[in-house]
Amino acid sequence: MTGESFTQRIAAVRQRFVARLGGRIGEIEDHIPQLGRDGCLEMLAQTHRTAHDLCGVGPTMGFVATGQAARAVEQILLGALNANRALTPDEMTRASEGVARLRAAAQSESQAAG
Repeated sequence: MTGESFTQRIAAVRQRFVARLGGRIGEIEDHIPQLGRDGCLEMLAQTHRTAHDLCGVGPTMGFVATGQAARAVEQILLGALNANRALTPDEMTRASEGVARLRAAAQSESQAAG
């Protein structure tokens, strides 16, 4: 594989990441109001997984601040997940605030990536 071909492939992967990023953040955001209810553990696990994926993939794609913001949300979700319970009202507030920071970081880094 030539250097140019590799660079093109990385650029394509990064474009796919950026194209999906808003939707993945929206998915987390949409789930938070439901994560304080009984019977939410499957959705909590799914939402945690989405946040966890952004923690790793974000920095790999050059979105360091996005990854850090996703990590903060992931940690809130992980506490409830490990305790096998719904989010508390405080955790829901913190998670919502964290998603707002995540969205802002993603938008800033997406614009900078052009």
